[in-house]
This record gives sequence, C-alpha cells and structure tokens, in this order.
Amino acid sequence: MEGIYAAAIVLGFIAIGELVSIWSKARIPSLLVAMLGIFIFAKIGIVPDTVVDDSMLVQVYTILVAPLLFHMGTLIPLRVMLKQWRSVIIAVSGMLVAVLLIFFIIAPIFGFETFVAGSGPLAGGIVATSLTTEGLTASGAASAIIVLPALVLMLQSLPSMPLTNFLLRRYATKLRDSGELHELAAAHHEDEADAAAKKKLVTLPAFLVDNQLFMLFLILVGGSIATLLSGPTHIPSSILALILGIVATAIGLSPDKAMERSNSFGIAMSGVIAIVMAPLVSASVQDVINAFLPTISILIVGGIGIVVGGYIATKLLRWKATLGMSVALTAMYGFPADYLLTNEVARSIARDEDEKEALLNVMLPPMLVGGFTSVSAGSVVIASVLVGML
Repeated sequence: MEGIYAAAIVLGFIAIGELVSIWSKARIPSLLVAMLGIFIFAKIGIVPDTVVDDSMLVQVYTILVAPLLFHMGTLIPLRVMLKQWRSVIIAVSGMLVAVLLIFFIIAPIFGFETFVAGSGPLAGGIVATSLTTEGLTASGAASAIIVLPALVLMLQSLPSMPLTNFLLRRYATKLRDSGELHELAAAHHEDEADAAAKKKLVTLPAFLVDNQLFMLFLILVGGSIATLLSGPTHIPSSILALILGIVATAIGLSPDKAMERSNSFGIAMSGVIAIVMAPLVSASVQDVINAFLPTISILIVGGIGIVVGGYIATKLLRWKATLGMSVALTAMYGFPADYLLTNEVARSIARDEDEKEALLNVMLPPMLVGGFTSVSAGSVVIASVLVGML
C-alpha cells in the first residue's frame, strides 16, 4: 500500500479514538478504540496487515523517540517536582509494589518474558509500552508475548479511571466542606509567585523560543546527545534523554514543553502509537486469545499492587489516602486522563468558579506530577531496565 494511504488510515483510527474519548469525557480510552478498531479491520481484511509498516510511522518513531523523551523531561519544572515530592514517592511506591507483585505471582506462572511484557506498560504508559514492544521484538519473543504490552495498555485504564474518579470526588468533597480549600489554594498562589520571580542560569531569547524550527533542532540535539552518550555509558538513551530534558529546562537551555513549541509533538506521538499498534495488527486472533489470560492476570495483580503501594506510602507520608491512591493510579492511564479526570471532578464538586479554581490548584499539581513520574521518569527507567534483562 502507498505510504500516504497507509498513514491516513492509521491516523484515521487514532483520530476516531480521540473523538470517542472526548465524547465520553475520557471514560472510554482513545487507545482502546484506535487499536481495537484497526485490529478488527485488519482481521476481516478491510485493511492489510502491513498497514502500520507501510505508513512509515515506525521510522518516525525510530528518529523521534529520544527527542520525545527529552521533551518529556521539559514538561514539569524541577522546582515543581521537588515541591510535590510526596507525589513522586507515592507514584514510585505504587509502581514498585506492582512490579514486585507481578514478578512474584505472574512470572512463576506465565514466565519471565510475560512479566517483562506486562510490567512496563502497567507501571507507565504508551512510551513505556513502545520501549517494551521494541525490546521484545528485538529479543525474538513469541508473537503472543509481543502483543501483550498493547493489550495491557488498551485495557488498564478501564478499571483505574472510575476508581480514581470515586476517590478524587471523596477527597474534593471533604476538602470543600472542611474549610481547608481556600487556605491551600492561597498557599499555591504564593508559591507560583515566588517561582516566577526566580531567574534561571540561561535565558533563551523570545525569538528563538517562538521559532518552531529552532525548537525542533533543539530537541533533536538533545536526543542525539543522549544517543551518543548511551554507547560509552551503557545507560539506555531513553533514560539519558529524559535526564537531559529535565536538566536543560532547569538551567534554561530549553523552554518547557519544547516539542509542543516546535509543533512536532503530534507526529512523534503518532509514531509511538504506531510501534504499539504494529504487533497487534500483524498478530493472529489466536495470539490475542493466548495473551488474554496473562493480560487480565497482570491487570488484577498489578492494579492491586499500585493501590497497596500508594496507600502504604500515603499513610507513611501522612497524606490523605483518597488523594494519595489517586496519584498512584495515574500509572495506569497518565496524561491527559489525569488532567481530564481532575477537571471533571473539580467542575462537578465546586459550587462556583472560585471553588473550581481552588480545587484545581490543590488537586491538579499532585495528579500531574504523579502522572509524569509514573508514565515518564519511572516507567522509562523500569521499562529500560526490564528490557535490558531479556
């Protein structure tokens, strides 16, 4: 199939998934719709099994994966991460307990490759899934194993998002009725004002920050340096790119949301989704059936691990359990679902616009930092380490 036709088909399924997610207020995951749709159409012969490879989006992923991870390091300022250190610890605790439970329960039953295939996506998100899929393919794993990360990614948000909605609603209601809400919101505004007054080591001129081609060059340089350093250091380029993005943003060498400023984020994400779709489209129905039982087992065991790990860390840090477990659960869906869920809860619980803004000021930072920690920093490290063990 011609590349342009194949790319249009793949992006068509992704776009339909996004529309369904928006219509359902993120209750129906966009990736579930996109990947299930293209799998069904491929199996009944409407689109060829080679549609993802023909689209050239896998090559886009190969070029832009390191720059994408550099970009992810620019999403949350270091000062915000340090301020929300409890969110980081809770998110990491949930991931670690989940991975350990999967190792001790799933690995003896289904094998070590199944443990690796399920742990990366469950502890992270789509970027971790792409890294895991790539590693499993390179190691020569069976097709029923290679398809497993995509299945975990498709299904993991179905139980976790309603549970997060329930927990956040309880937290927001108690916060609103206790009189604490406006005090916490005022403290948040003071912190933002103090941070805005601080200057960075380097200040890029506005004409460079606003130049899309320069921003694209900047993130490609960051990805290239990470790839170059991965050889002598033996550290995966994904981890190095993430660290470089965090450091570059902290000292001012890169603005925040660098890839979005270059208007290349959409095409990079399409490459990531394509690398996850590829094994699912080419897999047989029997491969998917064979992977279904391990997938459900991983979701149950891993989900319990995330909740238990998050609850323990929350209690040790003397935080509200409803907020802490919500932060831990961001590992199972990440951005933008963490943002959409928090907005939906704030809108439904608040009695006026001032209360809505106050609820967002209190809930959104820990939820975003928790999601960032789990689906970027934590998941990339976990996925890279696990794939390296294959």
